[in-house]
Amino acid sequence: MTTTTAAPAAPPVPHRCPWIVQYFLVSPLRRLVEPPDKLLAPHVREGMTVLEPGCGMGYFSLPIARMVGPDGRLLCVDVEPRALQRLERRARRAGVADRITVSTCGPTRLGLEGHVGQVDLTLVMHALHELEDLPGFLDQIRALLRPDGRMFVVEPDGHVSPEQFDAMMACAEERGLMVIERPDVGRRRLATLLGRRG
Repeated sequence: MTTTTAAPAAPPVPHRCPWIVQYFLVSPLRRLVEPPDKLLAPHVREGMTVLEPGCGMGYFSLPIARMVGPDGRLLCVDVEPRALQRLERRARRAGVADRITVSTCGPTRLGLEGHVGQVDLTLVMHALHELEDLPGFLDQIRALLRPDGRMFVVEPDGHVSPEQFDAMMACAEERGLMVIERPDVGRRRLATLLGRRG
């Protein structure tokens, strides 16, 4: 009698939210179930340079900008220029626009070559499952991080199963990022990764 073992799970098929969903994602009601300050406080400090790929209209961006303070910097990139325009307007109204640099990225390239080795923290908030080239993205993040820089990942369980998240983290390890924390937090998949230098 022979036994077979299941093939390891693959990362999820890239799935990008439709443009119209962006308006719902910045709703104040979202704070009731996902308060940005509580989620990010253990990771963001004043004076940091933070990268937020897939920032959308800035649900997390504005709290991050307040947390890094006037001496910090937030790099926001997204493939949707309309979302970035909305983010810039919201940042001006909130009085934090001077801390935020906004740029449009391509589907597989972040376009941040001028920031190699300068990022203290990359926050990938509900965006890892949207990437068309996960290994290529992780290579870019590793290059952008300082030697002691970190990446914090949050994925919703509605889009990413535990097995798929395992596959994402395995891919990160293969690309030279070390998974140092995998907390169990309800209906979200979370991980903190350290950028290793080889």
